[in-house]
Amino acid sequence: MAERELEKELADRFEAHRVLLRRLAHRMLGAVAEADDAVQEAWLRLSRSEAGAVDNLGGWLTTVVARVCLDMLRKRKSRREEPAERHAADLVARPDAGVEMAPGPERELLLADSVGVALLVVLETLAPAERVAFVLHDMFDLSFDDIAPIVGRSVVATRQLASRARRRVQLGAAAADADLGHQQALVGAFLSAARDGDFQALLAVLDPDVVLYADGVAVAAAAANQSLGAPPLAREVRGAAAVAEAFRGRARGARPALVDGAAAAVWAPGGQPRAVFGFVIVGGEAGGKPGSKIVEMEVIAEPARIAGLEVRILGE
Repeated sequence: MAERELEKELADRFEAHRVLLRRLAHRMLGAVAEADDAVQEAWLRLSRSEAGAVDNLGGWLTTVVARVCLDMLRKRKSRREEPAERHAADLVARPDAGVEMAPGPERELLLADSVGVALLVVLETLAPAERVAFVLHDMFDLSFDDIAPIVGRSVVATRQLASRARRRVQLGAAAADADLGHQQALVGAFLSAARDGDFQALLAVLDPDVVLYADGVAVAAAAANQSLGAPPLAREVRGAAAVAEAFRGRARGARPALVDGAAAAVWAPGGQPRAVFGFVIVGGEAGGKPGSKIVEMEVIAEPARIAGLEVRILGE
């Protein structure tokens, strides 16, 4: 009997959060049926966990649903599923499709969410990590400190993800694509300067206070290559001069890429990404326009982290 009571108490606590979780998943995924799948997955994970050890159940469930949605979005992108317009049309026609729901606050919430067809269409153009960062911060007021672990980025990089998404939502996909083109040009200039060992050209694209982060695998790989004349790499490097020195003569095999929809570079021998170079670019008139600088870089070489990224090598 005690076990049944505990199960009922856990189910009641979960149900108290269901409306918010469904709304969160719906905004991320754009389809009610998929949102319900994400919420159900959260319940399954909760029922298999040590729920008594969870201090903040609402925060725990929000994190789980967000991660489930991020994974679903990445799988959808890789399969290139039906366009957002179809999802949106289904929502307008039947906002409670696939859900048995009596009239009440929960159904009204989904009805309210279903009217933003234009927003859903624009959200569908975002990279998965951008969409998750934007929804969590701009629509649900989570802090970037809380969002960063969910999307697997630093706090600064997560803020940039949300900023990029916000510009796309506000200005439309065309403006965001133009901005992305400027960012790609800046990344290209960085790679060219690094390969040529042009210290002054590197300084020209780096913010004076730029910060470089590298994971343990990247640091170890750099140390192994020091015998070939490559400079050492630390887990954290601060300042334009130090970052320029760290990359001078490096990245010879790096190729331009899009990583989670952002301008980036990868080292991918045989087409398999082994190292990802992420950039946070700010300044100029619209983030990536002339006058902008690289304010943060991240070198990712840990296979598990790379596997969680959406990487598209340009020119293939």
